[in-house]
Amino acid sequence: MIAKIIIKRKFLKGNEKQIIALLNKIRTGAMSQPGYISGETLVQYHKPQHLTVIGTWQTMEDWQAWKKSREREKLENMLQVFQDGPTLYEEYYLGTSSQ
Repeated sequence: MIAKIIIKRKFLKGNEKQIIALLNKIRTGAMSQPGYISGETLVQYHKPQHLTVIGTWQTMEDWQAWKKSREREKLENMLQVFQDGPTLYEEYYLGTSSQ
């Protein structure tokens, strides 16, 4: 079943180049993972420090494998230096679940 992952982050002002570089590395890494379908990054209109990423994966297990990978954890730790608060994750199935 298709998984939709919503990742919300709030960044401190400044360091935009480093933040974008790290986000691009995370996206590039995700693109090479089994089950990755697509991703998009949204920037809140009146609060550009608030970013939301929506990722689409073939299965929740594919997403979980990437989320727990050493590669992603390393990049996520580097990104947290620039954040104002924790990363928030929301995990959904596309459509209705039979569970």
